[in-house]
Amino acid sequence: MIDMTFEAILPSLKAGKKAVRTGWEGTELYVQLVPEGKFEGDTLNPYFLIKTADEAFSLWSPTDCDILAEDWQLVNA
Repeated sequence: MIDMTFEAILPSLKAGKKAVRTGWEGTELYVQLVPEGKFEGDTLNPYFLIKTADEAFSLWSPTDCDILAEDWQLVNA
């Protein structure tokens, strides 16, 4: 697999693919971007979710380290 920057992986996330950082050494399986939708008739803005091995999905926001990292990879999940 090819390591990428967050800037390089972002178009793939916007296209519905999943990604992970190889520098994460915990239970993180992948992050994904949930597209804009509707909730109770109002617009729901896009947001990131993270899937871990020991939990359900959780909201995720990239840290400065995540944005500057060069170890992002696409995953097939």
